[in-house]
Amino acid sequence: MSTDQPTRWDLSNIFPGLESEEFKKAVADTPLIIDELMNFFNISLAPLTMETEVQIINQSLTEYVNKLNSTLTHVGKVGNYIYSFISTDSYNKLATRLISEYEQVMVRLENQDVIFKNWLSNVQSRIDEIISLGGTVAEHDFALKEIVHFSQFLMSQAEEELASELNLSGASGWEKLQGVITSQLTTEIELDGEIKTLPAPALINLRSHPDSEVRKIGYEKEMQVWKSVEESLAAAMNGIKGTVITLNKKRGRKDAVESALDMARIDRETLDAMLSAMEDSFPMFRRYFQAKAKRFGQEKLPWWNLFAPVGKSDTKFSFLEARDFILDHFSKFSPDLADFAARAFDNNWIDAEQREGKMGGAFCMDIPGTGESRILCNFDGSLDQVSTIAHELGHGFHNDCMEKAGRTQLQQRTPMTMAETASIMCETIISNASLKQAKSKDEELAILEGMLNGDSQVIVDIYSRYLFEKEVFERRAKSDLSAEELCEIMERAQKATYGDGLDENFLHKYMWTWKPHYYSANLSFYNFPYAFGLMFGTGLYAIYQERGNSFIPDYTDLLSSTGSGSAADLAQRFGIDIRKKSFWEGSLKVVEQRVNRYIEI
Repeated sequence: MSTDQPTRWDLSNIFPGLESEEFKKAVADTPLIIDELMNFFNISLAPLTMETEVQIINQSLTEYVNKLNSTLTHVGKVGNYIYSFISTDSYNKLATRLISEYEQVMVRLENQDVIFKNWLSNVQSRIDEIISLGGTVAEHDFALKEIVHFSQFLMSQAEEELASELNLSGASGWEKLQGVITSQLTTEIELDGEIKTLPAPALINLRSHPDSEVRKIGYEKEMQVWKSVEESLAAAMNGIKGTVITLNKKRGRKDAVESALDMARIDRETLDAMLSAMEDSFPMFRRYFQAKAKRFGQEKLPWWNLFAPVGKSDTKFSFLEARDFILDHFSKFSPDLADFAARAFDNNWIDAEQREGKMGGAFCMDIPGTGESRILCNFDGSLDQVSTIAHELGHGFHNDCMEKAGRTQLQQRTPMTMAETASIMCETIISNASLKQAKSKDEELAILEGMLNGDSQVIVDIYSRYLFEKEVFERRAKSDLSAEELCEIMERAQKATYGDGLDENFLHKYMWTWKPHYYSANLSFYNFPYAFGLMFGTGLYAIYQERGNSFIPDYTDLLSSTGSGSAADLAQRFGIDIRKKSFWEGSLKVVEQRVNRYIEI
């Protein structure tokens, strides 16, 4: 790594460019590969019935599963390559056109998925017998049985095909609109005596600015900026949630929570136990908020001080320093983890630079068939951003563990609940390392503030997002919701969770506008899995502290297996019962120790 500047990611080893012959060929091959899969199904699998000899079914199903994995690898590689341009430059017209064309091709694969689910459901009474013959089918037993489960929530073939086609100009279109609006929105703001033009996502980083007046101005600017686009984003929200409600009803789902639980591979008993423990923890978090407010001479925190730095730390990371800090502490946990992170840094897998047109926040995506991942973040030199990079590298390491274990695309399908395991672990490693290296109480306080701020967001704020989305679904089933109503619901959810820890006159009623999580028809309740991940990861870290290096092989084996079991079954490998409230309470007690120390200093 030769530069100290935040990098842009490099995907030239995947394809030389959007206009390269290699990429054009891959795009042109896509419908042919899907055709091959569909033709094989029609000729070799569709004619098989309950009366067909089980050995023949096993052989044909084996070949279909192999072809399906190969197809998923190809389309994932091409699709994610295009998305790498969309997410970093929403002004890229070529990428925008290509993703639209590609999505239309992908509708055929979605329709084939429905056809396969229906066929598999017709032979489900023999699925155990088919699997018992071993081979590829047996290796994919969990994936196949999960497909059988999801097949009960299908409309007719014609209705599913129509839904897939309409999605392109419906829910998917609304989702794209939200992404374009929020990534291209800019505003002028005075910083350090100079008028600067900032992309709207960069305003979010001002929440942790050391100057209180800048934080307040940033908050006020956010209120103005998001208000200017509230009607468009409210229309997008209504369009997406209305689509989800209609399709859930047609598919026989009780509600959007039910489908989210299936996607997360947990049950309501687990969700209720976790949410109950989270709710019980609110008084503890409010003590933290109130203690922080006192440091600013306030009784309650206004929103612009919620993310304010506390304590004193002169630590500001250059990008190279962030790299070295992460690698040093990753190596103490696992050399394999450090080696992976070094590969990501040194090969420019990380897009860290802040710029207009780029998505806010952070994510990690794998590039199927390459053994590589790519990470997006918006690096500003803060410890928080160092933790964010560590978090996303955890996702990449998770992908790497599955690749090294030879998991197929079907075997790599990991629910969000378990997908946060490695990322939380990596974030915890960096946070604890920072805490141990604190040179003074002021610095310890600053680091604790960063940890507790993150904890409170994942427990308290995530719960507010859950309440918000739940009420939105309930009310959207009756009528469209205005921007004003969405703001009211958000404020009500924040009051229910933050309580007297925040100044109710200065909440963030526009949190629903810029969070992309609310704008995906396929990922309703993209919130509680984060809380699951934090507390499950915290519990695993406690086990690591007890067991030391002997924990690592079991841990990496868990990461390689997250696509092949329910969350409850995988947790049992470490003696964890996620259906019991006591487990979640135990993880939250770790957080409580941080709160007590924070108040004590």
